[in-house]
Amino acid sequence: MLGTHLAQCSRSLASTSSARAAPLHTSAVLRAASARARRTQQTLKHNVQRREELELEARQNRPHVVLGHKAGDEARWHNCDLARVLLSEEDIRATPLPQADFRQGILQLPTYFNYGIGQEEKEALFETLPALTAEASVRIQTQSKAKKNADPTAFDPATLARLESFASATELHKTGLFGSLVDLRNANARGIAYENRRRIIAAFSEPENPNDTGRPEVQAALLTYKIRNLWEHLSRCKKDIANRRNLRKLVHERAKILKYLKRVDEDRYDRVLERLGLERSAVEGELVV
Repeated sequence: MLGTHLAQCSRSLASTSSARAAPLHTSAVLRAASARARRTQQTLKHNVQRREELELEARQNRPHVVLGHKAGDEARWHNCDLARVLLSEEDIRATPLPQADFRQGILQLPTYFNYGIGQEEKEALFETLPALTAEASVRIQTQSKAKKNADPTAFDPATLARLESFASATELHKTGLFGSLVDLRNANARGIAYENRRRIIAAFSEPENPNDTGRPEVQAALLTYKIRNLWEHLSRCKKDIANRRNLRKLVHERAKILKYLKRVDEDRYDRVLERLGLERSAVEGELVV
């Protein structure tokens, strides 16, 4: 009796323990756990993709730190004042060649001059000096003939008119040759850069002080010109590591000058950004070049 009772108790305990442990090892529980793991992995993957999409969208919407405008918005640069001031080699070659026709008295001066020749120098070199030189030539010839006293008609009006005409034609021819020499198309890259810097200083200075190189607008414009030239160079020469550091320095220097101008006068700051073709987010905040 006792053995039979113990056997029944052991069998009941075994069946109870197996009944309790059975749900921990069923296929339904395993499938549910696997589904939760798959959903978690899908959620993580979706979050990573969404974060990458947001970062890509932010990069696309953020303007270029060097160029100052968004991708595809090149019209912002082409329509700004700085782009209109600058000269390129193509613009210089598109101008007509200087020439002089002394028979018809026509003088075609260069459109752009080298060596920083401005309006005052142009008037002195191509108007005042040729007229004075022709007058001096006629005076020297008449005085020489008067001393020799070999030609009694040396002071006749017809003779004087002929001498003046010849002297004017000679000076016109020499002026045309000189104009060809000082044409900007004969300049190298440094000569064109010098002319562009001179034009930038004149365009961004105040009318009362046309050569104000210490003005923040002038400094920002000059730095933007250097930055764009250096960017074009690095686009061609991608292995020029040394100039990449120079580009970073110029970008941060421009941002520092514009930050100072914003602190002094925000209206001038907004105006100069528009004139340089720059957006605020391209020169504010963290700049990663």
